[in-house]
Amino acid sequence: MAAWIDMIADEDASEELLDVLKLARTPHGTVDNVMRVHSLRPSTMRGHVVLYRAALHDETNTIPMWFQETISSYVSMLNDCPYSLANHWANARHLIGDDKRADRIEVALRERKPGDAFDGAELALLNYAEKLTCNPGEMVQADVQQLKDAGVPDGEILEANQIVGYFNYVNRCLNGLGVTTDGDIVGYYAKEDDD
Repeated sequence: MAAWIDMIADEDASEELLDVLKLARTPHGTVDNVMRVHSLRPSTMRGHVVLYRAALHDETNTIPMWFQETISSYVSMLNDCPYSLANHWANARHLIGDDKRADRIEVALRERKPGDAFDGAELALLNYAEKLTCNPGEMVQADVQQLKDAGVPDGEILEANQIVGYFNYVNRCLNGLGVTTDGDIVGYYAKEDDD
């Protein structure tokens, strides 16, 4: 079982659902469980796909993709979401392209000590991600000012905010419905090398 609720297979899908499944397909032609879990309500699947692509795969984002995936992974670690972590850490590790560095980053993030692997703007963004994830009601203007003081431009502050917000949303969706990676192709980038 890949989730605690029913998920509709392609062969049982209505025309409306088939249309949204087409939008949600990966480059491999599959629909990951993170999207398929919405199959009972196609409108939420459509919204989820659009939000995901806007937050993490928009061509106007200027935060490097490896670091977008690292932020995503850190939020997923903080939320104890194995589904998102499996997918996005595989992507980050691939994009980092240096196993020793990736190992050092992974240990630092798992121990909630991002300062062991990062400094400057990257560390400031990870600290912001941690506070926004763990203590959202305690956010103050000074948290954003710290990012500016570290040299993070406003557009990248918004990008990071949206990535953190998206992963807090999706981690709760996945954990709350018991979604697993069973049947998914985990780590799109790593798989791409094998094709």
